[in-house]
Amino acid sequence: MRNSEVRRGGNLSSVVEFVLLGFSDLPNFQGILFGIFFLIYTFILTGNGLIILITRVDSVLRTPMYFFLANFSSLEICYVSVTLPRILVNLWTQDRSISMLGCATQMCFFLMLGATECFLLAVMAYDRYVAICHPLHYPLVMNHELCLRLAAGAWIGGIPVQIGQTCQVFFLPFCGSNQINHFFCDIPPLIKLACGDTSLNEMCVYVVIILFAMIPFLLILGSYVKIISTILKFPSARGRSKAFSTCSSHLIVVLLFFGSASITYLRPKSSHSAGTDKLLSLFYTIVTPMFNPMIYSLRNKDVIAALKKLLLKKTV
Repeated sequence: MRNSEVRRGGNLSSVVEFVLLGFSDLPNFQGILFGIFFLIYTFILTGNGLIILITRVDSVLRTPMYFFLANFSSLEICYVSVTLPRILVNLWTQDRSISMLGCATQMCFFLMLGATECFLLAVMAYDRYVAICHPLHYPLVMNHELCLRLAAGAWIGGIPVQIGQTCQVFFLPFCGSNQINHFFCDIPPLIKLACGDTSLNEMCVYVVIILFAMIPFLLILGSYVKIISTILKFPSARGRSKAFSTCSSHLIVVLLFFGSASITYLRPKSSHSAGTDKLLSLFYTIVTPMFNPMIYSLRNKDVIAALKKLLLKKTV
């Protein structure tokens, strides 16, 4: 590894680039890991790409629910593309260095897209709440203009705050080791490398998590309390089963994403360990986007029917 530090008076040095250690502690498995991550990335792009395609070409799926699902699949492609290509390059070339600007850019996009995911999951829960609890008003409430506004708000709502949070982290003095014991540039491992008092940064992380994760999660939870209480009042078992099937997929994704992300960012600095952080990060950066196409397609008859129709057209 190259020495990427420049002297800046006395015994202090200023880091000008970082080294992403990633999975360097598994030297005998670099090729296998590259193959696994390459297959996962291909599957995520293909699966989510198919969902985007069928929601565009199948008239049955031109509803608010599938409009938001297409947005969600687009988000997952962007979200995973912030981290996985870099992991693949590091595993293939064994050159783990990343410039300060590159690290800041990766972190900023990762945080912005993470905020978008929180907001979009909340929007999707609201859509299901209106559809199930107020079905007669659904076409009027969830009109095309409102759907566009909700989607746009989810995509851009977190941008200013996450740019500010990224700047705050990278304004910290990094005067020691430049080795990030992680597979991408994230806040907890970077704060660990910073010199001096980082209590303000940690407090800001908690505030942002409460605003962008806990509040959307509570809104989702409130929506599903209302949804479940409404579904249980349905007279027919078939109606209850159909309603539950359209909501359960979304609820599984919510629990996977919010559960692993909240544990990562809400733990105190002293309890962070590199191994645990990497494992939890794998869940919300790679595992959840990988399972999303399966969760939404295998549990949704309309999506399965649209996929079959698309495949039959391709074979004819």
